[in-house]
Amino acid sequence: MTTILHIDASARLGRSHTRRLSARFVEAWLARRPHDTVIRRDVGLEPPPPVTEAWIAAAFTRPERRTPEMRAALAVSDALVDELERADLIVAGVPMYNFGMPAPMKAWVDNIVRVGRTFGFDRGRPGEPYWPMLSGKRLVTLGARGDWGYGPGGRIAGLNHVEPHLQTVFRYIGITDAVSIAVEYDEFADERIRQSLQAAEAEIDGRVARMTAEAMAA
Repeated sequence: MTTILHIDASARLGRSHTRRLSARFVEAWLARRPHDTVIRRDVGLEPPPPVTEAWIAAAFTRPERRTPEMRAALAVSDALVDELERADLIVAGVPMYNFGMPAPMKAWVDNIVRVGRTFGFDRGRPGEPYWPMLSGKRLVTLGARGDWGYGPGGRIAGLNHVEPHLQTVFRYIGITDAVSIAVEYDEFADERIRQSLQAAEAEIDGRVARMTAEAMAA
């Protein structure tokens, strides 16, 4: 059995390309493996609370010393980390907003990067004081961009702070198996966006076929 954490971050609903792509991925997966589990988390519709001073104080206090107020400050974060820990595969629909991820997705990231939960830290540890605490998980990011050329080697790849940012975060907590599929040309509303969508959908179908075959063989 595979558990999928399906995340959507777009503020758009029916017009969202990333919602369309993430839904296609999950639906194609379930068509092949209908008994797998999906955890749904829509941060676009229900944004996690941002990190606050109270959150930071609670997160860096040992669990046995936390007050009821501290536990309350971490309640949403604990739920989000629990979902992430349960998941084998994270499928995230994340559009590009002003060269980066939407604010609700950044809030999700800030809530799941947790000392003692997803990464370890010890000042006295020889060498590297930080270490990842998650493993054996995979990340698939489905993106959408208004312009074109944001992919590796593209004309404005250096302006893409979505997939590189997410992959950095996930590597930090121990998830190194990551792929991204994205559509471009959204702002042009012509044949190019239609072709980009078709290419992304074909890539999703191929990726799902390979990944489900690997899951069956495991």
